[in-house]
Amino acid sequence: MSTVQQTGLGNGGDLPYRQALDCYVLAIKNMAQYAVELDESFTPAHRLHLKGLADEVACGEAEVLDESRATLRSLLRDYRDKASQYLNKLRQELAHTANALQDIFNTLSQAEGDSETRLRQAVKLLREIAAADSLDAVRSKLVTATENIEQNAENIRKQHQLTVSQFLVEIRSLHQRIECLENAAALDALTHLFNRAEMEKRILDAWDGGFLLLLRVDGIRRAATEYGRDVSHELAGAFTRRLRNCVADGVVCGRWSEEEFISIGPPADAATLKPQFIEEHLSGKYVCLQGSKTVHPSLRLEVRVVERPPGRDAEAAFAEVREFFKE
Repeated sequence: MSTVQQTGLGNGGDLPYRQALDCYVLAIKNMAQYAVELDESFTPAHRLHLKGLADEVACGEAEVLDESRATLRSLLRDYRDKASQYLNKLRQELAHTANALQDIFNTLSQAEGDSETRLRQAVKLLREIAAADSLDAVRSKLVTATENIEQNAENIRKQHQLTVSQFLVEIRSLHQRIECLENAAALDALTHLFNRAEMEKRILDAWDGGFLLLLRVDGIRRAATEYGRDVSHELAGAFTRRLRNCVADGVVCGRWSEEEFISIGPPADAATLKPQFIEEHLSGKYVCLQGSKTVHPSLRLEVRVVERPPGRDAEAAFAEVREFFKE
């Protein structure tokens, strides 16, 4: 029996029920109208989905109302996550800009270079000549010349430091882009887990005396066929979040292929690893959004733990991985 029917509000002609329903619909529409405008890539879609949900629940059917609870929660959670990522990006850009400005100020306040020192020494010599000369005309011209040289030297110094600071800003920006590209290249685009190449490297270079957690997932491809790629992408992300919550902080997670995942754990975490719990917790139905509707794709898992005592050849572990993933 649905929640609406249990509360006795299933009768669409009942005035208190209609008032409560109208308030619920209006609340959803207000969420859509007053959603903070952050980015064109996701804010308009969020508003559209909320408005679609409001139109659906306006019919007052018990089944639709029950389903709308999970849908509304998923919409708000998804927008919160995207807003958080957007704001974090803005904070990082602001911090980089502040650092760049600080570099410019620091460069402008640095000590004078060798070229400027030589120019100032020449100016000093000219001033001495001008002071020792008895001819007013010569003295006047020399004073004028020294003032011009000094002013030009100051202008050259400022221009030079500004150019250097601009180069520093550009170099830092290039380093940041290179770092972002390197990090992105090592991560799966959908789940933000390390990709297969990075995990292979870590198994060879960094895994000694720990364990491998192998997970073969059935359901991500099926979700793409039944509900579309957007749902399968969201399903993979939801699975990743659950996986991270099931393992210790020291465990490194990666995506071996579309439906194959692998984690590397240190020896200290081997005792806390519970494959059966992981399999039970990650299997089952997930809540995903298909447009403004909630769908419930399901996953089934197979889990295996591969241990590597100190000194064991990594190739033996790779053989077990290939055997489990049927490569």
